[in-house]
Amino acid sequence: MYRSVLVILVFFQVIIGASLCYADRLKDLTSIAGIRSNQLVGYGIVVGLNGTGDGNIGLTLQSMQSMVSRFGLVTDTSGLNGSNTAAVMVTADMSAFVKPGQTLDITVSTLGKANSLRGGTLLMTPLLGADGETYAIAQGNLVVGGLGVTGQDGSSVVVNIPTVGRVPRGATVEKLVETPFLQSDNIILNLHQGDFSTSLEVSNAINEIFGPDVAIPLDASSIKVRSPKDPSQKVAFVSLLENIEVEPARPKAKVIVNARTGTIVIGGDVRVTPAVVTHGSMTVRVNEDQNVTPNNNVAMNSDQVVVTPGDATVTPDTEIGVDEEVAKAFIFDPGVELSEIVESINAVGASASDLVAILEALREAGSLRAELIII
Repeated sequence: MYRSVLVILVFFQVIIGASLCYADRLKDLTSIAGIRSNQLVGYGIVVGLNGTGDGNIGLTLQSMQSMVSRFGLVTDTSGLNGSNTAAVMVTADMSAFVKPGQTLDITVSTLGKANSLRGGTLLMTPLLGADGETYAIAQGNLVVGGLGVTGQDGSSVVVNIPTVGRVPRGATVEKLVETPFLQSDNIILNLHQGDFSTSLEVSNAINEIFGPDVAIPLDASSIKVRSPKDPSQKVAFVSLLENIEVEPARPKAKVIVNARTGTIVIGGDVRVTPAVVTHGSMTVRVNEDQNVTPNNNVAMNSDQVVVTPGDATVTPDTEIGVDEEVAKAFIFDPGVELSEIVESINAVGASASDLVAILEALREAGSLRAELIII
């Protein structure tokens, strides 16, 4: 049944692609449940540094002692020097369906006081998953894009970040992460942005091609799709499924405000009910000054008049000025659209902070028909 349907699907794809000018592929709208990357992390040491390591800190010296003990050597931490060694954390992302023997790119970051990892070599480091199991082994020479130089007088120059490096293909996968893809009778599509209307549209688009009840919307984020029982047909089925084009439903009306950067994004479906907005500002200037009046002391005798300088008189002089801009008002008519909102606000010369204040006031007044989100 599915084999014949899969062949017919190619013809339907051409028709759908021509009729939906603004349609998106399911691979761009959804992800398949259970098919995801897995984060790996490990602790290791980097050797071969040119005096830019951690120095004699306890963690690094203990790591060096533990490392050399694996080769049958017995030494005390007092006999070790960590200036050319750094304790590091190693991270990697293990994609779905990666098999043992394949390689991963890894990122190495300093954990102690090392100034630079340039020229270092990461020694064999197990990478663990969230369950504590080892899934890959990392080792290799680091590629560091940063550079740091320190002078004898304490001056230094740092370019980029020399304490983080990468090892391309530096980890080898040792264990497979099991996925329910081949064993499951159903495929769950999860929308990147949950929406009941879009979930229904995706389900209808799949059922129009594969037949009724093949896809069932579970909620605003998930659609259950019945897949072929033969595992050999699942890859071909998903390949055709993810290329079905669907026109997403119009999103909820939202206004997003980034209070840190002043960035404001207004969705296309934002509406405002009848409202009057007055925008203006007042500036008050206060200048403090002092008037100094010199005084003289006059003394007279029988022969002459003697004038001597006296204490000056200081009189405060305060000047207050008020500048008030003419308040500018504009009216929002019923059902006003986004373009009219922007034109009205730009006409009064409102800044980003003024626009946020206007939008918040409209929301409190109940005139803003949108969700106001401040991040």
